[in-house]
Formats: sequence, C-alpha cells, structure tokens
Amino acid sequence: MQDGKQVLRIGVIGAGHFGRFHALKLAKAGVLSGIADASAERAGQIAAETNSRVLDVQGLLAESDAIVVAAPTAFHFELGMRVLAAGRHLFMEKPIAATLEQADALIEAAAARGLILQVGHIERYSAAIITLRRELAGFSPRSLTATRVAPFRPRSLDVSVVLDLMIHDLDLVLSLVPAELAEVRAVGRAIMSPHPDYSVAQLLFANGAQAQITASRCAVAMERRLTLLGDAGEVRVDFLARELRALRPGGAEPAENMEGWGRDAATWTEHDSLEAEQGAFMAAIRAGQAPEANGAVARAALSAALRVEAAMRAG
Repeated sequence: MQDGKQVLRIGVIGAGHFGRFHALKLAKAGVLSGIADASAERAGQIAAETNSRVLDVQGLLAESDAIVVAAPTAFHFELGMRVLAAGRHLFMEKPIAATLEQADALIEAAAARGLILQVGHIERYSAAIITLRRELAGFSPRSLTATRVAPFRPRSLDVSVVLDLMIHDLDLVLSLVPAELAEVRAVGRAIMSPHPDYSVAQLLFANGAQAQITASRCAVAMERRLTLLGDAGEVRVDFLARELRALRPGGAEPAENMEGWGRDAATWTEHDSLEAEQGAFMAAIRAGQAPEANGAVARAALSAALRVEAAMRAG
C-alpha cells in the first residue's frame, strides 16, 4: 500500500517519443513495471533512463496490473486486445484505433471484463481546458474557430495531421457543442510525409452550430487559438499566451456602447497534463469508474477525424 492506496504496476508498450514520456512519469510515480518494444535498443535506453527493465509483451503483461500502449496506431488494436484479454487495464494513446470497428471491439472487450479503458486525449486534463470549461459555464457556442499549427517535426508521421493534431480540437469541439455532427467538409495535402500534413475542416452540427478547425505540422511557427461566438457573446483563447478574453453580458469591465455587457479576462498556471492524465487513469482503476477520456469519448473523436479524412479524399 502507498498512502493507503493500492500499489499499481503499470507497463509501457512502445519506446518512441510518447512512450518515453509515459515511462518517465510512471517511474517518477513509482509504478513503472517495465518497457516492451520491437526495438530492444530503444527499450533498453528508456529502461536505463527510468531504472526499469526490458520485457517482452507477455512478460510485461505478467508483471503489470495495467498497460500503456504508446505504439504506432496500426498496432493499437492488436496490442489493446491482447492487454484486455490478459485482464489488464488499458491506457491507449490516441487515437483509440485505426477504424471504428476496432474501437468498438476494444470498448466492448474492456466492458465485458470490467476493465478500465482510457485514451490519451490529454487536453481534457490540461489547465487551459479546465479554465476554459469554467469560463464557458452556460455559454452555448454557435461558431467555433480553432487553430493548432506547429513547425515540422519528424514524429507521428504514421498518421495524418488529422489523427496527430486536429483530433484534439475535434474532441474539444464535440465536447462544447451539444448536437450531432451533421456534415464535414475538408481540404488538406501531404507535404513532408506520406499523409496529409495540413488540413482545414468545416463541421456543421444538427443544431446549426458550425466550426472551422485548422491543423498543420508544417507551419512557420507554433500557434494555438480558439474563438467562440454565441448569443451570449464572444470568447477568445490564446493557449500559448495562457490568456482567455471574453465579451459577454455582465462582464466585469463595462464595454463601451454596450449597456449591460462587459469584458472579462482569465489566465491559468500550467500543470503537468501527462501526470494529471496518468493520475486520472490510476484513480479510475482504484475507484472502478470510467475516466473522463473513456472509450466512448475516444470513439466520437475518431469518428469525426475519419470523416475529415474522407472529406479530404473526396475533395
């Protein structure tokens, strides 16, 4: 027992960029059980860095209560089903799988065995999104514009920018608009990889709300912004500057020529979102309750992402 809590043993499958960060945080928490990867060299490097050990997948399953799968997306389904079949709780890096059929099978397998399935939609655990949700209480957006772009980095190139970056904003928009996604239009192109490296998507919802999301991993500079418009005003968020500004009824600073309206501002102090995400996973296991970033949430984000990809191909 640790502080009256069950001591968990969590292994990591996948010794790439995200796998390394997961292993570092789990080692810091004292719960890392080992590393497995197709490359013994990569696994050995991370094992040495975390004072852990290299195991094959079967050995890792035997030594763990839960597994983080941080392998390429093409292997998510096979590895995830193997983890669940062994009776181990599963943290799957996003996207949950490559297809909706695979996502459904993973969700059903976890439910049938009473196991926790959490997916790496890390933004849900960020200080920025927590602040945004607090400030948006009672706000119903009708128009949303999201931008998430960054300079090129040679990683996560096994999937398009939609499944790599845009999926975060797709998940956010879906969580903010209480209506079915009715129509998707999109353009995009491959520049530095075999898959589209930039995409601009337009989402139309059944309640009339609409969103435009831009994602690029070949941009001049990093930018992350969100603008929301609705009957109750406007909210603008600059995630890099850690600043939220709002114009709405009852705002603290009266707005010129707008009786009853005012401006508000908010900021936030960053915390370690990966530690928060992993903490939520461990808390869900101990409580036996589904985490916020559960299989249903991940499936909805994947469905939207696949519709964007299909719209790009059609365009």
